[in-house]
Amino acid sequence: MTTTLDVVSPKKKPEPSAVEVAARELVRLAKEQGLSLTGPDGLLKQFTKSVLETALNEEMTEHLGHEKNRAPGDRESANVRNGARPKTVLTEATGHVEIEVPRDRDSTFEPVIVKKRQRRLNGVDEIVLSLYAHGLTTGEISAHFAQIYGASVSKETISRITEKVIEEMQTWQARPLEQVYAAIFIDAIMVKVRDGQVANRPIYAAIGVTLAGEKDILGLWAGTGGEGAKFWMSVLTDIRNRGTKDTFFLVCDGLKGLPEVVGNVWPLTTVQTCIIHLIRNTFRMASKRDWDALKRDVKPIYTAPGPTAARAALDELTEKWGSRYGAIIRLWENAWEEFIPFLDYDVEIRTVICSTNAIESLNARYRRAVRARGHFPTEQAAMKCLYLVTRSLDPTGKGRARWTMRWKPALNAFAITFADRWPAAETY
Repeated sequence: MTTTLDVVSPKKKPEPSAVEVAARELVRLAKEQGLSLTGPDGLLKQFTKSVLETALNEEMTEHLGHEKNRAPGDRESANVRNGARPKTVLTEATGHVEIEVPRDRDSTFEPVIVKKRQRRLNGVDEIVLSLYAHGLTTGEISAHFAQIYGASVSKETISRITEKVIEEMQTWQARPLEQVYAAIFIDAIMVKVRDGQVANRPIYAAIGVTLAGEKDILGLWAGTGGEGAKFWMSVLTDIRNRGTKDTFFLVCDGLKGLPEVVGNVWPLTTVQTCIIHLIRNTFRMASKRDWDALKRDVKPIYTAPGPTAARAALDELTEKWGSRYGAIIRLWENAWEEFIPFLDYDVEIRTVICSTNAIESLNARYRRAVRARGHFPTEQAAMKCLYLVTRSLDPTGKGRARWTMRWKPALNAFAITFADRWPAAETY
């Protein structure tokens, strides 16, 4: 018996893209001319100059309606090219580049790729804002440009770039919000501000979860002293004034006096303390040798089928550990009224409202930028930095998509449990 083997032809290599062809040609020219690809006189800088000038000349052709020296005799306008003027622009890849910007006789040409009075291409501004969001000072950013791009960018220029986001930040802070949120998570972080002397200042943040399961950072608010329920009143009132009429849950880390504040703003809202914080604080008060035993005895409290069973589990904990760890028992007793609400709901709802991990993850990003800076010269500088961190979160949108998928099962339970408060489709 003979076996016929199929001849497998090798896969044909895909045709190189136009970008790849251009890159190869650029490298070839650099080798032929004995030039370095990068550097002050590198071919990449010459290529950037050529591309910008070619684009500007194409814009001029479109503006005038004819190529250079090819104006039709019967044209209506007498406007023609009128030489060029030199200009230096800062690019993110090659530093400063000298270009020739074409002019027209009537001075009506408005270039787009490099606008009038523009000295930096847009990518440079984005680099500055990104570095500022990572906690670098204006001096450090200036040094970064000098070291990496060989470009001189003054601290004043960098300040002007970052100042541009203030109006954007104010618009974002005042934007209208959703009428109803499934839950709002709140927390505050401390930043050091030098106002006469360096002192800790709280910055308050809130995250809302829409009825579509989308995460929305509602705003940032600068406080004047320690974190307190009184200032949270002004924060929640601001959220209400921007259009939020109701939220089913407000999740926090056990701030004293907050339930009364929330009741004044949204009377039907349930205040839920963070279970993770309670558990974490429980172990902080205990000797490490007792952690395993405590873990077994605490778990029946927060996994109880209802408040009555949870109370019985707490009584057992008190009987076993009360004499040794009275502070732990007081911790649970003091948080009890804000702890038990989630026990009345389905497992799907319990899972998403039992902790403030959502906002703690955001605060971790804020703290990273704050630690890099040490302290800020003004409150506005601190707010600007944190807003830029907010602005740079999840650039691909993958994190937002994962969040929404995680909330889908809970939202079905929310829709049933809070059907009487769920907005009608025509109003939402």
